[in-house]
Amino acid sequence: MSDKPFFSVNDLHAYYGESYIVQGISFEINEGEILALLGRNGAGKTSTLRAIARMSEPAVHQGEIWMDGHALHTMPSFQAAQLGVGLVPEDRCIIQGLTVEENLKLAQIEDPIGWPLEKIYEHFPRLAERRKQEGTTLSGGEQQMLAVARALARDIKLLLLDEPYEGLAPVIVQEIERILTSIKELGITTILVEQNAVAALQLADQAMILDTGHIVYKGSAQDVLDDEDLRHEYLAI
Repeated sequence: MSDKPFFSVNDLHAYYGESYIVQGISFEINEGEILALLGRNGAGKTSTLRAIARMSEPAVHQGEIWMDGHALHTMPSFQAAQLGVGLVPEDRCIIQGLTVEENLKLAQIEDPIGWPLEKIYEHFPRLAERRKQEGTTLSGGEQQMLAVARALARDIKLLLLDEPYEGLAPVIVQEIERILTSIKELGITTILVEQNAVAALQLADQAMILDTGHIVYKGSAQDVLDDEDLRHEYLAI
């Protein structure tokens, strides 16, 4: 059995034009863990997720990204996706004009295929009820569920979630938390970016806090919950 971590980032630097956003960060995640990636607006959280997913922006000028022995830093985004990297962006990117089920089936037009529709509907009963409804007409919370389910429709190994609770009512946040707990129990490695830091920390195993592109904390999620000074200084909670 390999003693290497399932996922690692080594000395990652990323830019938007001349703006130096991610400034030499390194971290590791064990398989099946959830990492809460936290920090104030502009800290570099979303840019880190996009760099891992190999999106065209931000531009990555230096660093290595490894997942299960694969060098993601050498790949375009579609190849990273084929290996099991799934990004659920903050804007959810539901395809207009397609039903819930069509959005899910579109994610499965190429191998490798992940969860079958029956399993998706078992874990997302709201989507089962609305399978024939156009995806963009769903509520915000239901669209978030669809975005997560669409990622799971692929053979996902690393789930990247960007602000999944953003703009959602507390009762819907609880539903999303239930789904993420279920995903964790299935052993899917997850990086969760979330402004609702307490909710993210309660779900996560590890936590990492960014401040102006640098790591200022890396360690146990519970330790952040217990450290009022740390939360106040970097998370304003």
